[in-house]
Amino acid sequence: MTEFVVVLGSVALVLARWLPSARGRRRVAGGAVVVVAVAAASIGIGMRWQLLLVLAVDLLVGAAAGVVWMVRRRRGRTGWRVRRWLAVLGTVACVGLIATGVAAAWALPVPVFPEPSGPFAVGTMTVQWTDAEREETATPDAGDRRTVVVQLWYPAQSATQEMPRARYLGRTRREADTVAAAAADYLGVPALLLDGLPRARSHAAFDAAPAAGRFPVVLFSPGLGGVRTQNTAWAEDLASRGYLVAGVDHPYDSAAVVLADGRSVRTRIAASGDPKEDEKRRIGWTAVRAADLSFVLTQLGRLDRGELTGPLSGHVDIGRAAATGHSVGGAAAMRAAQQDSRFAAVINLDGGLNADQASPHQPVLALTHTVIDQADADYVAGLSRVLERGSATSYQLSVPGSAHLTFTDGPLYLPPVPAVAGSLGRTESVRMTTLTCAAFLDATLRGRSDELSATLSRHGELRVYPAAAGR
Repeated sequence: MTEFVVVLGSVALVLARWLPSARGRRRVAGGAVVVVAVAAASIGIGMRWQLLLVLAVDLLVGAAAGVVWMVRRRRGRTGWRVRRWLAVLGTVACVGLIATGVAAAWALPVPVFPEPSGPFAVGTMTVQWTDAEREETATPDAGDRRTVVVQLWYPAQSATQEMPRARYLGRTRREADTVAAAAADYLGVPALLLDGLPRARSHAAFDAAPAAGRFPVVLFSPGLGGVRTQNTAWAEDLASRGYLVAGVDHPYDSAAVVLADGRSVRTRIAASGDPKEDEKRRIGWTAVRAADLSFVLTQLGRLDRGELTGPLSGHVDIGRAAATGHSVGGAAAMRAAQQDSRFAAVINLDGGLNADQASPHQPVLALTHTVIDQADADYVAGLSRVLERGSATSYQLSVPGSAHLTFTDGPLYLPPVPAVAGSLGRTESVRMTTLTCAAFLDATLRGRSDELSATLSRHGELRVYPAAAGR
């Protein structure tokens, strides 16, 4: 709202020049300067770069007014005004600069997370676990053990207004800034394009007391270079529906992982340029991620039994667990389920398949973006072959108007360019992903299978692969 006041005040300042009376011009311009100054001061050093473009207009108008005053004083002509054509050009330029700032703020907003739709409030906490049984293959130190950072979203008792809401991308502003800068570097874009992300807060309350009951578990692996919070809106909505969602940061793969001791671990993932070598690397990355998911599921079981301290003891039902992921995380989820029978279901959010991908024994929900080229068609065909050989009923839903990042938080803060975020709209993208996944999880983890195919079909083209026994 304060930024909106700055914009309105700046527009008033620019247009004041065209008022018919000198007295009116002075009053409007003076009032606009006061309004802009007060509003800008209230924002302070946290001001976004888009608003700086608007304030630059105020400085230009002020400088122009100073020049006019000096010319009048030197020439002794108090009624002298800038030529009309020059004033028109200046006004158009200033309005254009304001519009550029407004458009940039609209295209790259601070994400506003939709209200979770379930009956529960949402709590969140972050834990760090080290697997004593596995070496860290990304480092040369033979004594380095594999460590992961996990964020948990869970059904909570009613949260009060005084409880701090979780910051997006990190536990603290410093961590969020570190992760945002690393993500921008990984994507090869200026950091200022993602400067809205560390400012955002979601609906979950940190360390809120859990609600009564035992919660089915949904493990989530992000995309290549992605981070544990990249599907926060999805995770919070599922938690509000009674699930415990565990988003996993994979060190040396995620763009940046801030460890408990303050160290920041950046990604070491890189392509070689050789297709065969890249496929080999991809299989290796997926294997590490799959092992991370199984390890986290084991740790959650220990947490439930009280072997690890935490408020969620007695609330975690690992007997009803799903492996999920986006992009390469989707492939990791399928591999984790293939290797670990404790996972009862799999969700693959527009994820790739490795050359060694075996057919899962568990039911799978695969959400895919619209087929636009041969590579997409080949992927869908390969996915169909894998699901056809599976021993459980699985579903592949092709979502019209979607893109690869549609199935993440991306549409909430990226420019609404169809090729980038899809054309479903910012909130509708999140809603579609949540509704389809919740329906599938309700069916596979809770036995609520009524109308699953009908629910999925409302969101796109559905293909069902029946269990072999039912053919």
